[in-house]
Amino acid sequence: MFHIVLVEPEIPQNTGNIARTCAATGCELHLVRPLGFELSDKYLKRAGLDYWHLLTVHVHENLGELFAEYPKARYFFFTTKAKNTYCDVRYSAGDFLVFGRETRGLPEELLIQHPESCVRIPMREESRSLNLSNSAAIAVYEGLRQNAFGALAKEGELHRLKW
Repeated sequence: MFHIVLVEPEIPQNTGNIARTCAATGCELHLVRPLGFELSDKYLKRAGLDYWHLLTVHVHENLGELFAEYPKARYFFFTTKAKNTYCDVRYSAGDFLVFGRETRGLPEELLIQHPESCVRIPMREESRSLNLSNSAAIAVYEGLRQNAFGALAKEGELHRLKW
């Protein structure tokens, strides 16, 4: 449905959690080097559990390579520095939701080049930013909500327990 882009992710557990979200929602995961871990990292695999076979992962050497490979795509850059919130935009299937590294976010020069595509998740001014995997999940599910959750299961079923 969407493409989740992690630019220079540092913490394998966050990437593993985001991979699990991608597997559950049908999103593709894009990792932009350098990575703060090896793709074989046990923490990355553990956080993703047994979902790795359900997802498509792309690894890019840099952002320029990503943009060159998908030149007509729409990109939304998640940052605390944006004026618009993530709910102010209309997401479409195939959009790229771009997140920066845990300690520094996205490069300021990138944000300056694309101010109309920068969005933020509202939070208290004096607080720290949300965890990267939480931010990605919020963004993905807002996009899915706007698109009637695509092909995801929309109903569950209760099972009677016999005591």
